[in-house]
Amino acid sequence: MEFLPIGSVVLLKEATKKIMVIGYLATDRNTQKKYDYIACLYPEGLMSSKEFYMFNKDKIDKVIFEGYKE
Repeated sequence: MEFLPIGSVVLLKEATKKIMVIGYLATDRNTQKKYDYIACLYPEGLMSSKEFYMFNKDKIDKVIFEGYKE
């Protein structure tokens, strides 16, 4: 599976706020469920360790910006 680069900004299905990809292959500590991406609000950024979002690729509605690729 190919991932979006770190720094990519996306809009998820049924969402109104944009989020920015900050990591990959996250696991929810409470449920042990695995997710493709971890993200924070954009442009606000990561304000605290509790304000991040985990989601899978199929939840992406639109890629607003694709992060840097070599």
